[in-house]
Order: sequence, then structure tokens, then C-alpha cells
Amino acid sequence: MKTIISRKLSINLPQGKSAFLWGPRKTGKSYWLSQNYPDSVKIDFLKSDVFSEYAMRPSLIRERYASGSGTIVIDEVQMIPDILNEIHWLIENSRLSFILTGSSPRKLYRSHANLLGGRAWRFTMEPLTLQETSGFDIESVMVSGLLPPHYLAEDPLPELRAYVGDYLKEEISNEARIQNIPSFSKFLRVAAVTSGELLNYTNVAREAGVSAKTVRGYFQMLEDTLLGFRLQPWKKSKLRRIIETEKFYLFDVGVSNFLSRRAPKIGTPEFGKSFEHYILMELKAWKAYAKPDMDISYWRTASGYEVDFVLGNMETVIEVKGGGVHDGDLRHIRALREDYKVKKSIAVCLESIPRKTQDGIQILPWKNFLEKLWSGEII
Repeated sequence: MKTIISRKLSINLPQGKSAFLWGPRKTGKSYWLSQNYPDSVKIDFLKSDVFSEYAMRPSLIRERYASGSGTIVIDEVQMIPDILNEIHWLIENSRLSFILTGSSPRKLYRSHANLLGGRAWRFTMEPLTLQETSGFDIESVMVSGLLPPHYLAEDPLPELRAYVGDYLKEEISNEARIQNIPSFSKFLRVAAVTSGELLNYTNVAREAGVSAKTVRGYFQMLEDTLLGFRLQPWKKSKLRRIIETEKFYLFDVGVSNFLSRRAPKIGTPEFGKSFEHYILMELKAWKAYAKPDMDISYWRTASGYEVDFVLGNMETVIEVKGGGVHDGDLRHIRALREDYKVKKSIAVCLESIPRKTQDGIQILPWKNFLEKLWSGEII
């Protein structure tokens, strides 16, 4: 039976400090806050009556709570950017702390809203990880993805259909004031199909039927609304000519596969691509919760050598294989190690028993790798 055990997110605020908590819709921010801050005042801007009164008079929050103390939680703070001026004043002049959640900082950035000038720490809630769940089945996760309601659903497809239709296509396109909804819908599918590949605006634009400039704006919008992210290339070349093009991933493997109409099975190329995406999701969650200053990149040469993930300054390099690992699969890591001093070299795979090659490359079953990642043994 699938269950959620506990979340890895931890917010420990010193007295008088506040925080932003960002994350895509349905990652579980509100539920987590209800469990961890049960006695806090909660203001939810998704409630139309609450939104209306604060949108008309942001000063209400000061008038109502200036003499209070403790923590106030505000859901979807980006819906009323002007309220951040009042929150700034309250942080400076009262005994209140705030946790400000949002699914899209885009509106705050675009309106040049008051981001509290370092008075609020930043946290991110990612989709679920293996360590936060029970009943985890890797093949079914390729379909459901790891948003809590999708992961827990007996049949995740209706949940995914509603999420894509109601949120990705309608709400996000409305926020960005996109006029051509059919073209945006087509773009989402192309972005999903090409998720994890080198970012080529011209090719995506041709497939989506819009201009390359428009596609650039769409990708930026997905990043601004936390629905996608760029994986930067490793650029410090020594001996080889390095590819310096970014890759782009949608934030959840289930959403990506739903949009691209794939249900990957173990042993297929589609599974290998999705498995790599999933491992990156785990790395991204680990970075968010445990190592926020850790860079994650990839390495690729013009001659075709590629290593999926580089952690930090070549501390750990990771190749992901959606099956077993043969000696020829390790040639990319070996080519990289000819150019750089690497502390740890790892191939993550579906084999059942860990092993190590004579030249020190660790072959780790994926669950074993993730246990080591979250216990701090990978880097």
C-alpha cells in the first residue's frame, strides 16, 4: 500500500525570522504547514472572500495582527504582491514571524514586489522522494509521478489529466496572459517529449508552431512558475571541446510522461530516459533540503562523451542506466576522469547488488544509491 511517511523539508526559524516556502501546486506545502505549525494563524488567498478583502486593503493584516506574536502562515502570497510591504513593516515593528507560501514567484518578480531584503529565508518543497514514501514501485512512479495526490491515487491518470488541464494549460496560461492557448498546449507536449534533451528553441518552435522568441518566453515562464528547471552544462574545459547548451526538465516525471503520452516499461528506451529524470528529481530534492549551495550540472563533449550528472566541483559524477551496467557503459565516466580529478564515480542502475570496478567506479542499485545520498555518503 502506498503511503507518505514523512517529508524531508525542515524549517527551523530563529525568533523574529520569516521564510518563503515555494513549490509547485500539489507538492503538499499547505498540508505540511498544518502538521508543523498547527497553532499558527493561517491566511489562504485561494479562498475568494479572503483574497477579496486583502486585495482591496492589504493594510488589514497590519491592523489585525500588529499587536500579536507568533507565526502567521499566508498561502499563495504571490496573488497579492502589495501585502509584502505590510509584512515587511510587521517584521520590523512587531513580534511576528511569517511563512509565505507560493506556487509561482513569477508575479512577484515581474511586479518588482518587496521580497523582504533578506528578512525571509527561502525554502522549496519538491515532489516526493523514495525516503518519504512506502509502497514505492519504480515502474508505476514513471506514470503517476511524485506529487502526493497523484502518487497515492489508485488510478493517477484522471488526477494527472485534471492537473494538466486545469492548472498547467489554463491557470498558468492565464497568469502569463497567453493568447494562443492551443499553441501553448502543443508547446507543453513538445517540452515534455524533449525534456532532458539539449535545449533547442528553434526545433521546439517548429514543432509547436510558434516563433523561437515565443518559445523562449514559454520556457522562462515554466521556470518562473516552478514547473520546469534548467540543468546547466559543466563549462570548465581542459582538453576537450565542451557542449555548453542547457538542458530543460519538467518538474515531475509523471507530468512529463502524461504530456508526452508515454507509460515507460522497464527495458525500454523510454524507461531509461524517465529513470534518469527521476534520479535527477531525487538529486534536486536532496539539494533543496540538505545541500542548497550544491551545484548539479552535466558534462558533454563535442565528440559525444556525456556524463549525466556532476555534483559540485567534480566531487561526484553520476551515470544513470535504466538496466544493468556493462563495461562499455562506463567509457563516458572514464573519458571525464582523463580530464578531471574526480573524488567519486558512480553508475546508478537496476542491478541488485553493489559492486566496484578495478578502477574505482561504484556500481550502485538505485535504492542503495538513494540511501547513501540521503545519509550524506555520496558527497
